[in-house]
Amino acid sequence: MNISRRGRDIQSSPIRKLNPYADKAKEQGIHVYHLNIGQPDIPTPQPILDAFHSFDEKVLSYGPAQGFLELRQAMADYFNSYRISLDAENVIITIGGSEAIHFSFSVVADPGDEIIIPEPFYTNYNGYASFANVRIVPLTLHVEDGFRLPPEEEIEARITAKTKAILLCSPNNPTGTVYTPEELERVISVVKKNNLFLIGDEVYKEFIYDGGTHKSILEYEEVKDRVIVVDSTSKRFSSCGARVGAVLTRNEEIHQSLLKFAQARLCPPSVEQKAALAAYRMGLEYFKPVKEEYERRRDVLCEGLGNIPGIVIHIPQGAFYLIVRLPVKDAEHFVQWMLTDFHLDKETVMVAPAQGFYCSPDRGKDEVRIAYVLKEQDLRRSIDIIKAGLDKYLSL
Repeated sequence: MNISRRGRDIQSSPIRKLNPYADKAKEQGIHVYHLNIGQPDIPTPQPILDAFHSFDEKVLSYGPAQGFLELRQAMADYFNSYRISLDAENVIITIGGSEAIHFSFSVVADPGDEIIIPEPFYTNYNGYASFANVRIVPLTLHVEDGFRLPPEEEIEARITAKTKAILLCSPNNPTGTVYTPEELERVISVVKKNNLFLIGDEVYKEFIYDGGTHKSILEYEEVKDRVIVVDSTSKRFSSCGARVGAVLTRNEEIHQSLLKFAQARLCPPSVEQKAALAAYRMGLEYFKPVKEEYERRRDVLCEGLGNIPGIVIHIPQGAFYLIVRLPVKDAEHFVQWMLTDFHLDKETVMVAPAQGFYCSPDRGKDEVRIAYVLKEQDLRRSIDIIKAGLDKYLSL
């Protein structure tokens, strides 16, 4: 018997696929600094934990397919606080941002259709494109210019009769780039002219540095019927394991189709929704110290990496990732070697090979994604280990 082509061809996660090597290193008494995965060490807010502990319903029953009304309204109110007009009927709660991506791909495209996405991009877009049998058409960006979007005609050159949507992630995972209003308007012009949908992955909207602010595609009234936004509480409230996300749209036809998807999988998790509601009730003041902490971490990491010969970086404006070009031919081999053959005083570092964040062949082979999700002391130590590891690796 043969399994499906989808099962054979779906991409292994570059973030997680080297975990067995990390596990083996730990078995040998080596401490691994995990900069490969966006799992912050920022404590989960106490109101979220209190909501879990205080849950006392006698039956853990099904909830509404679209999520609890209270939470949907709280999410709408959160966007309203940024002068983005939404109500609860524009929100469908999903099982994390991942399901929101899956739903978004499935609602705009049929099997064989295409979605244009700037690369490097969040690696799981590849997986959900496989699930939906949708083809990602890459728009390749470059570290040398900070992964900025190209001119309008270069974007339009990717459009075919099968193109259904463009996806933008800003602040970007994995590059940390924040698209300017001019860049957003460039893409909006393209989607209007070519009758496309626009999907926005905006899960890192709170984390923008150097005094910058986030511009949501929901703010552009001229494309409000074309826009779908993917949202998540995972990184916003340092609660990745709770798996609560959302899809937001003002397009009623899209909303009704998404609702049918939601009904097919029954409902999002009930207790986690109660915890998410507690998080949104904390108010926007929660984010200021968290953002300042990530900005300090970014500065520490970029300064330290910038002092390593041969490394090419661009300082990210948001999120908590950056793509780094290394002076190696095969970054995945280097990452694996750091786990199997190198340690500095019984400590090593795990980062994510960047090739899996591209779908263009051989792109990113000398790059890695680094997540600055550990405290400053651990980042400084990680920089020392990376420098020593590179020195040793290049000498072999």
